[in-house]
Amino acid sequence: MDSQTAADKNSIINKFNTTLQSFWGNLNENQQSILKKIWSILTYKWQWQIILNAPFLVFWILDQTIPAVHSFDMKLISSLPIPMIIKTYFGFS
Repeated sequence: MDSQTAADKNSIINKFNTTLQSFWGNLNENQQSILKKIWSILTYKWQWQIILNAPFLVFWILDQTIPAVHSFDMKLISSLPIPMIIKTYFGFS
């Protein structure tokens, strides 16, 4: 399984941002205005989906970047008074 560290992910994001900024800087004003209009149409049509899904995106990003979240979950689940047969069924024993 190919796993990346948080630093690797940040470097990929930084490379993507710099590439996107250089692409945007190379466009003339007419092309930029066309892309802004397209983006405004997309965001208008999808604004509720973006707004409602943003918290889940934040949780997913935190889940991917902070491995301590999973150890906390395992400690929390194992401390709950759940019968052992149910814990083994879900793989938490």
